[in-house]
Amino acid sequence: MPVHDNLNPHSEAHLNGPLFQNALTTMREAAKIINCDPNIMERLTKPRRCITVSVPVRMDDQSVKVFTGYRVQYNATLGPYKGGIRFHHNVDLPEVVGLAALMTFKNSVLGLPLGGAKGGVCVDPTKLSRNEKQGLTRRYTSEISHFVGPTKDIPAPDVGTDPQTMAWFMDTYSQEQGGYAQPGVVTGKPVEIGGSLGRNHATGLGVIYTCERAMEMKGATMKGARIVIQGFGNVGSFAAKFATERGSRVIAVSDVSGGYFNGDGLNIIEMIEYAKTNKSLEGYTKAQKISNADLLELDCDALLPCALEGQIDTHNAEKIKAKFIVEGANGPMTNAATKIIHQRGIHLVPDVIANGGGVIVSYFEWVQDIMSFFWDEADVDTKLKGIILKAYDNVYKFQAEKQTDMRSAAMAVSIQRLEKAMLLRGLYPR
Repeated sequence: MPVHDNLNPHSEAHLNGPLFQNALTTMREAAKIINCDPNIMERLTKPRRCITVSVPVRMDDQSVKVFTGYRVQYNATLGPYKGGIRFHHNVDLPEVVGLAALMTFKNSVLGLPLGGAKGGVCVDPTKLSRNEKQGLTRRYTSEISHFVGPTKDIPAPDVGTDPQTMAWFMDTYSQEQGGYAQPGVVTGKPVEIGGSLGRNHATGLGVIYTCERAMEMKGATMKGARIVIQGFGNVGSFAAKFATERGSRVIAVSDVSGGYFNGDGLNIIEMIEYAKTNKSLEGYTKAQKISNADLLELDCDALLPCALEGQIDTHNAEKIKAKFIVEGANGPMTNAATKIIHQRGIHLVPDVIANGGGVIVSYFEWVQDIMSFFWDEADVDTKLKGIILKAYDNVYKFQAEKQTDMRSAAMAVSIQRLEKAMLLRGLYPR
């Protein structure tokens, strides 16, 4: 099975992706703040394992098409690897390495007993039939099955995948392990086969929990606040719903079809139903159509980027008018842009905390599967709130003490925990 690069196993091209390089810059700056052991930093700057697999699928026209899949297991110091699986046409190994690194630091700063991983297949899932997507999922699962398991590596949904995808993943793994159900191999499953109540809305709810706490810390409130949300998938739509429930005015949202603005506030429930029926917001007429770029620069109280990475950079950071930025997506802002945002006095809740709701409830799901004992939704939401706000408070306190930006503070707190654990465990073999 290929490790690192299919053509040259010794190539480090997979480490040159912008997302990973951005994370490395933040890591190195954070390491200086806490005077991290250089040997620990050397280990933290490389993924432990990069798996590249061929995924042949028989299409509906009986032709066979071969896709490329990846699973990157970055670090397992704190527990089994944990991270989502992405089906997207832009997936490549450098991107997956960057996402796996972010998962490592996210799980650490959140205080979870989990390592970091990520996976994906380079494919446009919208062009696959249900049968083709099932075939793709099952073959990909089979190809990486030796590397995953309830005590090894626990995948989850990400962009382009959903609970049904996870159901196919679990079934394939279970069949290959002897035919008995092993729900603990994957999270984000339907409730009927071992999924957790509260998982579907967890990431969006976590974004709003942290947005609410950030505003409280600065003497503001979500009631009456003007909220702008980039992205209207699972995370963005639930964030919009929960913001509205707290009395906020969501004045703009966007998806692949563009941005939609109404200064008096959008009807979020109606828009969720419209997007569900029409597969996107394309054609929605009860709002002014704007570009995604214009949406980011709207005058608002809080901007919630819940789409893809790299949306805020040095080209638009000076134009951001929000008082708070709460990162619902992974890596939506570059490191250079973070410095500009910090200097301008805009309060940032970084992605490793803000969008941690999904992995927190994935952790809950894994625990429930292992125990075969399940909690009700109110318990899940309450436990989620406790963990994510504790993480936010720890980082906020560190940031205030060290007078640094919130992203560097979050990374420093994360590395501190990893450093202590790695020093206690030592290096095998000596």
